Amino acid sequence: MSVLLSMRKVNTNLITIIRLLYPMDYITGQPKDRQKILYDLHALIMKNDKTVTPVVEPMMGKEMIIYKGKHMMKYALAGVKNHMSLHVLPMYMAPAIYNKYKEQLPKAGFQKGCINFTSAEQVPTAIVARLITDCSVIDLEKIREQSLLERKAAKKAATKKAPKKPAAGK
Repeated sequence: MSVLLSMRKVNTNLITIIRLLYPMDYITGQPKDRQKILYDLHALIMKNDKTVTPVVEPMMGKEMIIYKGKHMMKYALAGVKNHMSLHVLPMYMAPAIYNKYKEQLPKAGFQKGCINFTSAEQVPTAIVARLITDCSVIDLEKIREQSLLERKAAKKAATKKAPKKPAAGK
């Protein structure tokens, strides 16, 4: 192996290690009573969805662990003032998954694509692991592309159907 390739491999490995430290720094920076559940959820996301990479970045005005697949946010994990949140973008885009897990996690607070909780009891890891596994097969980029094509087609169809306005002065 050439020296250049060897150095690139070392740099890539170092970048991977550094990126993995940031989520752990984020978790250990949370109050002690939140650290175990945040670590457990982080670990099960990494175990059950191999398509994502964790980074700590701001979202919605708060720093959180964002799990990206194909450079798009797929999940996020946050500790905020009064609760913790697991953001699940595939759940937002798949009402069947949303309804299934809202029923299975009745003690957690659900929003469109977000599960809010204050304790591990509200989000049993076995159920969240199944949620992440169900979401891992969803290709958000493909859904986004399809949505954009549908909007473009609808706009084109609406333009064709709209009656043409007469030119001014005629």
